[in-house]
Amino acid sequence: MERYVRHVALERGRSPHTVSAYRRDLARYAEHLRWRGIEQPGDIGEADVSAFVAAVRAPADGSPGVAPSTAARMLSSARGWHRFLVEEGLADRDVSAEQRPPKQPRRLPKAISIDEVERLLEACAGDDPLRLRDRALLELLYATGARVSEAVDLAVDDVLGDDGAVGEAVRLFGKGRKQRIVPLGRYAREALEAYLVRARPLLARQGSSTPALFLGARGAALSRQSVWLVIRDAAARASLTAELSPHTLRHSFATHLLEGGADVRVVQELLGHASVATTQLYTLVTADAVREAWATAHPRAL
Repeated sequence: MERYVRHVALERGRSPHTVSAYRRDLARYAEHLRWRGIEQPGDIGEADVSAFVAAVRAPADGSPGVAPSTAARMLSSARGWHRFLVEEGLADRDVSAEQRPPKQPRRLPKAISIDEVERLLEACAGDDPLRLRDRALLELLYATGARVSEAVDLAVDDVLGDDGAVGEAVRLFGKGRKQRIVPLGRYAREALEAYLVRARPLLARQGSSTPALFLGARGAALSRQSVWLVIRDAAARASLTAELSPHTLRHSFATHLLEGGADVRVVQELLGHASVATTQLYTLVTADAVREAWATAHPRAL
């Protein structure tokens, strides 16, 4: 399993976050196999793979099981390992090939209104270095629809143009380090300029040199967990009662684009979705909004 994790990291170029998830999932799978008395890959059968999915969904000790989405990810990690065993000649066949992930409920993305986004951004107003950073961070998340991992992985050079100022687009690296270029609006550019000129140099003095765009109070690169705290605190100051996360701004970015008439294929490219089917979930959100508006306004709706 450790050989496979190294293979995923080095030969497939997966991100550190993805590699850590593979390692955790396979550790859980190894524990399951040991519990079933299996010590060699060749001894694993289809029933053992099926039992793993059942065990993580409904543990024998009565503890809460994982969500269907988590079980599907764990199964995906196990299936990748089984394919690797066959490729490396360590197993005769892929015993996980026929195992299907648990059915998942379709969840529509949650978005907040344009007014609520503006209130969230205004909650970060101020000249304090951390407020300037927070405003630049949230403006960028909403302007680009970036994933939180993409935002914290940004380097200063990723937002600078040829003239050394903040450019009109940002370079984001998505899943599998796939690169995409996303436009930056005026508000985001101005917030980033203010942060880079008036705040980042002060934060950088607190720690060792790093090319990371967004820094914490001690000068180190901002973590994903810290971004969650930034959004939670800004939401509290803005008196927003909805449960917000970095993905909320990504969902709002996509929803507001579609409501404004953007083509779903364009939104797919901006979000970095491999399949348009993922992006089409947002069209269901906007269709719901249309139906609600009709039901509210049409005299014969009821």
